[in-house]
Amino acid sequence: MLQLFCPHCGEHREEEEFHYKGQAHIARPTDPDGCSDQEWGEYLYFRKNPRGIHHEVWVHAAGCRKFFNVTRDTRSYEIFESYLVGEQPSTAP
Repeated sequence: MLQLFCPHCGEHREEEEFHYKGQAHIARPTDPDGCSDQEWGEYLYFRKNPRGIHHEVWVHAAGCRKFFNVTRDTRSYEIFESYLVGEQPSTAP
């Protein structure tokens, strides 16, 4: 089982308390009304699925209920860091 660090609570907790929410650092289109259907569909549905280091969004569902980002290796499940939404990771993919 994974142990995740919640940067809001300041504690390591078991994976059961958290929910994965997808890829981190997805920029919303600046003009959604001006997007074509294809551009909007790519923004909504297409995400990277790398083998290796990946930045993800998680929520502490059974704790503070706040969102944060995690840098994790998808091959080994090793977690490198947890950081607040809006911050940049120190571990580059």
